Amino acid sequence: MKYVPRFNGVVGCLLGIFLATGCAGYSKKTEAARAALNSGDTALALKNYNQALRVKKAGELPSKSKKNDALLVLDRAIVEQSLQDYKDSMTDLQYADKKVEILDLERNTGDEIAKYMFTDSVGPYQAPPYEKIMVNTMNLMNYLAAHQLSGAKVEARRFSIIQEYLNRGKKKTGAAMSAPGSYLAGFAFERDGRADIALKYYDQALAYGEFKTLVAPVRRLLRLSPASATPRLKELLAHHPLPESSAPSPSGDDPAADSDVTEHGGSESANAPGAQGTAASAADPSELTAADFLDKPTELLVIINYGRVPAKISKRIPIGLALTLGTLWLTPDMNATAGRLAAQGLVTWVNYPELEPKERPIRTPGVKINGAWQTLEGALNVTEQTRAAYDAQKGKIIAAAVTRMITRAAIGNGAAAAAKDSVVGTMISFGSQALLTAADTPDTRSWATLPGRIAFTRTQLQPGTHKIHLQAQGKSQDIEITLKKGEWRALVLTALN
Repeated sequence: MKYVPRFNGVVGCLLGIFLATGCAGYSKKTEAARAALNSGDTALALKNYNQALRVKKAGELPSKSKKNDALLVLDRAIVEQSLQDYKDSMTDLQYADKKVEILDLERNTGDEIAKYMFTDSVGPYQAPPYEKIMVNTMNLMNYLAAHQLSGAKVEARRFSIIQEYLNRGKKKTGAAMSAPGSYLAGFAFERDGRADIALKYYDQALAYGEFKTLVAPVRRLLRLSPASATPRLKELLAHHPLPESSAPSPSGDDPAADSDVTEHGGSESANAPGAQGTAASAADPSELTAADFLDKPTELLVIINYGRVPAKISKRIPIGLALTLGTLWLTPDMNATAGRLAAQGLVTWVNYPELEPKERPIRTPGVKINGAWQTLEGALNVTEQTRAAYDAQKGKIIAAAVTRMITRAAIGNGAAAAAKDSVVGTMISFGSQALLTAADTPDTRSWATLPGRIAFTRTQLQPGTHKIHLQAQGKSQDIEITLKKGEWRALVLTALN
């Protein structure tokens, strides 16, 4: 039978394709690590990421780099931050910052062919803009927690480069994610004595929401650098004039009591941080004298990262629904071809990457200073921005999946034609499509350990010893700090469950 060699050749080729590309996606490979984070076992998650990277300890980088190593290192960096291993987290974020590009310039022609024929997850990882700007934001937290202003300033400059790039486009994709980075960069330069640069960053942060904790710093810094005043900075002070007299703020017992806080870069949420009250030993900014404005305040900055953004997972939907969702990004010929193949029953399903459908439970975080709950400002709802960025691209993502489906069907029809025998040709056609469908692994790569929300509190303190309590997502930390006049401290609590 003359068709046998052809049959074996076609199947052998398809099996080769399957073995080369048909493997579990990124989300499947990191599923155990994310499950460990969900259960609060951060140490186990770190172990899982180290195993995926083929290394034995935190901060260690693989001797031979593979295509997904930069993303694995990025995931591991936030796990290390959660364990307060700021040094290794810095190293990992710096490594990933150099390796992960917004625009993937490393894809070659072969990568592009594979992308449309078999899988989206071929070639180096290409980060969406919001992830890229968060690399520098998260590393700013590390440097401030480690009390390293020089490193924080360097990271702030890197942040500015990415921020400028994102602001060039008409849509300014990812720019709304820059609020916490601008705030932290401003804090670093303020503590370094550069009022003008600090005010520039604070002005950028205020573009995405009103930070009440910036009222006193902006008022003080504008006395030092009046030429740095901008309309936004002036508006902030106009909304919060310095009162002639003030009474101490009440303190409460419940970190979730009395009010909600609008999360900058997001929307008002019933789960947003909203603790009321100030520490008994905190200095009231309204009572500061002119001399106080010229001195660096004794100050505590607390950053709480809690929850995680939704990871990407593989999802399969009927071809009819896929055509409905992706039709705007398909040519008329592609739409017609896909419709014809669907009508013939040659294709029924389309694989594509989707965000996890449900958000993990979020608990209101809290900060106590000397027994009094503090007000937390919601700096950013990262989850909301992540979903918005994905939804804006969803149609294109599904259209790419449909394109791959059409290509697979064409290969199947070509194999059937090569077989000549109608029965065997039909078998080969369906078999080749089945193999190529199995090999079509949607690109589920994403920065899955990125915190879902970021909240700040900032308090001026009297020199001396203070007891600090932090809590988020069932994780708590008690710290005692001692500050001399004019000193500062930054504390970071990262809870990824």
